[in-house]
Amino acid sequence: MKQVITFGEVMMRLSPPGFQRIFQASNFEVKYAGAEANVAASLARYGIPNQFVTRLPAGDLGDACIGYLRQHGIGTDYIVRGGTRLGIYFLETGAVHRASKVIYDRDNSAIAQIKPGMIDWPTVFADADWFHWTGITPALSEGAAQVCLEAATTARQMGLTVSCDLNYRAKLWKWGKKPGEVMPDLVAQCHVLIGNEEDADAVFGIKAPNADVTKGKVDAEAYVYVLQALMQRFPNLNMAATTLRGSISASHNTWSAVLLNKNADGTTIYTAPTYQITPIVDRVGGGDSFMGGLIYGLKTYDSIQRALDFATAASCLKHTILGDFNLVTVDEVEKLMGGDASGRVSR
Repeated sequence: MKQVITFGEVMMRLSPPGFQRIFQASNFEVKYAGAEANVAASLARYGIPNQFVTRLPAGDLGDACIGYLRQHGIGTDYIVRGGTRLGIYFLETGAVHRASKVIYDRDNSAIAQIKPGMIDWPTVFADADWFHWTGITPALSEGAAQVCLEAATTARQMGLTVSCDLNYRAKLWKWGKKPGEVMPDLVAQCHVLIGNEEDADAVFGIKAPNADVTKGKVDAEAYVYVLQALMQRFPNLNMAATTLRGSISASHNTWSAVLLNKNADGTTIYTAPTYQITPIVDRVGGGDSFMGGLIYGLKTYDSIQRALDFATAASCLKHTILGDFNLVTVDEVEKLMGGDASGRVSR
């Protein structure tokens, strides 16, 4: 099977134990994570060969990060070393009506200092058929945006499927351009696009009509409009999907997804089942686990509906797992897809 390549930043994640607030913490739990690495971790769990491409500083922290990725079956053959520091993010986990909080400490990280030409993309893509990136990477710096475009363009020219998660992060776009000035050229290279309820609005000004995720119920039909508008704006897209998160509280969300697929007769709409997720253990990485599940499903199943259902069930299960990586198996996901949501002990 051909490899899936992902490209982006991996950071050290520091979290207070349990539901402590950051100012309460006397110690932090250490993990390594980043949107594109999270996708690679899901694929590794499903048996899909993968390579995660990034830039890490030389030294113990960079070595520890690579070791952590390898523990989870993530390919690290094309990670380049250089730069001055590893990015960090602090996560304060919310509960009930107190929202989670993320604090970034990633300015001037190794990948933010990356430049075109540092990665030999034709070599990276030689044994691959899929390339995935997210809107987080071009938000980091002008150099990161240029390298992301370099990668996406090369991948498309070499015949790979190119996918993107819009992943808008308001706290990151600080290097001089707005996402609406940068993202169109990148998304134009894509075949598959996903986002959540706010990404299309924040990046392209495309808003779901009469949508309010804070009411705890999300109408799939409202987001079909968003997907249609995205596919009209970017005619190279074959498929667009969005997760549907209804936020009842920080501990209770509804979760579903809708997908629009282009075909000879126009477009076909697919809608996933809706899950009630309560209590949430860790919601960070939910969208990444959806993307990892969708890539697996599209590469494995003949049915687009089944691929969407797999992605939605996989990302539902992610909310039960501490950390950014979705540490579930294909069998566990398919069990939930089959309707077994009992959570009974497996003996």
